Amino acid sequence: MGGPFAPEPFDGFGFMFSLMSVIIPIGFIVFLILFIRAIAGNVRNARAPRQTWYARVAAKRMEVWGDHSRTHYYITLEFGDGGRREYLDVKNLYGLLVEGDEGYATVQGDWIVAFERHPAARPHHGAGW
Repeated sequence: MGGPFAPEPFDGFGFMFSLMSVIIPIGFIVFLILFIRAIAGNVRNARAPRQTWYARVAAKRMEVWGDHSRTHYYITLEFGDGGRREYLDVKNLYGLLVEGDEGYATVQGDWIVAFERHPAARPHHGAGW
């Protein structure tokens, strides 16, 4: 019935070999897609123009990946019109800013790249804080 090397219908080794021959390529494809998306996101942010707005630091948070091996820091800015947006801190500003700080924030894509405190320079136009 198939020769001496043909796997039996429910042979454990044959089943695992067949399963791994499907799982490994799928895992590689998923890894490749995630890697390409991460690189594309970094390229998009690096090419984005830098923009500066007057804003208030509304919130800060950190996201830890793995066993404290990788930590991402995020800063949420609130603008004069009441809109909020969260930015990834790529310039180590997280420890220098406190919620409630007001000033000029420079952003580039999804990154915050600079923040200069100017509480007295707050523009007075429209509703908001």
